[in-house]
Amino acid sequence: MFRRRESVPFSFVAESERFRSNVTPPPAARASVPELLGRSLVGLTVVAGLAGSLLLGLPALDSGSSPDRGTQSTASQGR
Repeated sequence: MFRRRESVPFSFVAESERFRSNVTPPPAARASVPELLGRSLVGLTVVAGLAGSLLLGLPALDSGSSPDRGTQSTASQGR
């Protein structure tokens, strides 16, 4: 079998360590006080929404308090 030659020389990959940049990235910007307050307000709103939906949804998920089948409502008695 013959060997296929690569069309692109990959010798630059081995030499990549020589060309590292000595420029450091700028430091991360610190969040200001209004930005922190906004983030905490959004977080509190999300948590309150989840807690509220849980409180309102729990009665609908409760399956233990089903009425007896033998009792009839006053509308079905035909008075």
